[in-house]
Amino acid sequence: MESHSPTVSAMTQLLPPGPAVGLVLSTRPTLSVADAIRTRRTVRHYRPDPIPAATLDALLALAIEAPTSWNLQDRSIVVVSDEAGREGLLRATGGQPQPAEAPVVLVFVAQPQAWRADRADIYDQARRAGAWSEDFIAMFAAAADDFQHGLERRGLLREYAIKDAMIAATYVLLAATELGLASSPMNGWDEAAVKETIGITDRDDLAIALLIALGYPAEERRHPGRRPVEHNVFHQRYRRADGT
Repeated sequence: MESHSPTVSAMTQLLPPGPAVGLVLSTRPTLSVADAIRTRRTVRHYRPDPIPAATLDALLALAIEAPTSWNLQDRSIVVVSDEAGREGLLRATGGQPQPAEAPVVLVFVAQPQAWRADRADIYDQARRAGAWSEDFIAMFAAAADDFQHGLERRGLLREYAIKDAMIAATYVLLAATELGLASSPMNGWDEAAVKETIGITDRDDLAIALLIALGYPAEERRHPGRRPVEHNVFHQRYRRADGT
């Protein structure tokens, strides 16, 4: 892709020094990330118990901490918890039980055109946090626009926005486990029906990335196992399972 923007290394040199500042963590006992990864299972059947508002708020706050390309934050989450909405998602997913039984379904919406919107608030937040200098913001904004124009030329804006939404969805799966919630990522649905349910039927500029059902499990799921690491992890170059 042709570019006259500053390089990433040049922009990085403009970042102010200092430790990274993240969320203030609770002092209560928590699962490690490794434990959350190992213990999480996909659950299809849920008890009707509601998710406390504070728990759901904490989960969503963690979800939006997920990184996005160029910090565009080009994804949204629609929380569907009323009966009518979950019935709509039940139809959109072909009658799978999760939307009917889980008290909450999260719909991850990708925003391929988010880069065209005003991003002054994003840059102002970074400025006030001391994370980005004025020079860095100027270079970063120009480089971000240049990169997005390149994606547009190649027809990749939708794909990149969905990737960003999927990172946030992964955060939800792990954070939900730490918060004592079961989850089920759902990738089998009719996009038009999902859009109708959440009120964006006429929004061709938006795409559905993933649905995640959330709640308290009504079943125990055993780990079905995974192929060994060496089957799927390669160093330097990809190879097929037969070693070629």
